[in-house]
Amino acid sequence: MEKQKLGFWQIWNMSFGFLGIQFGFALQGGFMSRIFQTLGAEKETIPLIWIAAPLTGLIVQPIIGYLSDKTWSNRWGRRRPYFLIGAVLSSVALFFVPYSPTLWIAAGFLWILDASINISMEPFRALVADKLPDSQRSYGFVVQTLIIGIGTWVASNLPWMISKLGVSDSAPSGVVPMSVKIAFAIGAFVFLASILYTVFTTTEYPPEDMEAFEKEKAKKNRFVSDMVNNIGNMPSTMKKLGVIQFFSWFAFFTMWSMANPALTEHVFNDPAPIEAHFNMNDPLQVEAFNEENTAFQKSSNLVGAYMGVYGLSSMVFALALVFYTSKRNVNRKWVHMFSLFLGGIGFILMYFIPSPEYLALCFILIGIAWGSILSMPYAMLSSSVDPKRMGVFMGIFNMFIVLPQIIAALGGINIISKLLGEETINAMVIAGLSLLLAGLFNLLITDKHAISYQIEEN
Repeated sequence: MEKQKLGFWQIWNMSFGFLGIQFGFALQGGFMSRIFQTLGAEKETIPLIWIAAPLTGLIVQPIIGYLSDKTWSNRWGRRRPYFLIGAVLSSVALFFVPYSPTLWIAAGFLWILDASINISMEPFRALVADKLPDSQRSYGFVVQTLIIGIGTWVASNLPWMISKLGVSDSAPSGVVPMSVKIAFAIGAFVFLASILYTVFTTTEYPPEDMEAFEKEKAKKNRFVSDMVNNIGNMPSTMKKLGVIQFFSWFAFFTMWSMANPALTEHVFNDPAPIEAHFNMNDPLQVEAFNEENTAFQKSSNLVGAYMGVYGLSSMVFALALVFYTSKRNVNRKWVHMFSLFLGGIGFILMYFIPSPEYLALCFILIGIAWGSILSMPYAMLSSSVDPKRMGVFMGIFNMFIVLPQIIAALGGINIISKLLGEETINAMVIAGLSLLLAGLFNLLITDKHAISYQIEEN
């Protein structure tokens, strides 16, 4: 089937649901560690608590990709039913997670939230490949990245903005401040509303051969054997991209799980107070704990706001790429390599900055890497796999995202960062080194069709 080229607003509409998905991811990535610390988690245990996120991705994304490849509804299409189911579940989880009374309940909500976000997210990647001709794939994924950048910046700043409107950052021991609760409620609304916008403004192409499609659906479910076969027959370019993804996502998982404890401690000098170190029967000790806790919560707001800068810079980077890729070819390999180098430098600089204001520069550089991570690998992948298996390959590809996160959560961050010393900020240095390695591995990519679609035509 010859796919027609789409205009900017058509691509915008089909990608707009990613605004809500990124609200969910930004609130999760920027503030779940803060919630865990508020509920009493030791900073060394935070990566392990975070294991819910990559484990659910490992399980959910290949399954959803496989199922969506085999789904067709004349009314709802192929990918949109999964957008909607994931949005409803994610919105409920987002609203309730900051009300968790205990650490284990918050960890449970993280499982539900991440699984639900993954139900919506994986089909969005496949939708771009479904709808756009090969020559527009880079453009389509970059527009998604632009929307993701907007969502990251706004969502990351929500608790700080709400605090500036007069909502309190103070709360009793073990209670999440109201500013965070309101931010998560807003995120729940935006998630559902933006997904609904895409569902009702976007159509999908039906299967090219409906009779063959129905026959394939009628066959006995062979999910396990099909997955094993697809994994065993991954294109060479997909495997090479997987190595790049491994080190890229190890770095960003380290940031999401450890940036709040690392930066509140190293840059702001406001570490989370440990209740066991205070005599909570002594009013003076209670007052001292509350003062330190409020300082930690306010610094956490600022960490979240500075993290929002990486969303803003990824948005600007994506906007520049939108204008460029709408008219011209782009060398995906070199763009991705140098973007990852800049992100690695941004992480390493966190160790050396003399004051919090310099965090903006660090996150600007990280945002350039993030903008590229969300577009270039998927554009290269979509040009190197069978279009009929786009959903399942996109799901399998995400194994290269979740496996490094699982390794990081099971001790990888703690073990490797402690090679540099006991300071928590060393985790950010390890993230930087990981991105530099990811950049170097781009040299493995040699498929001209994946590097730049038009090379073969010119």
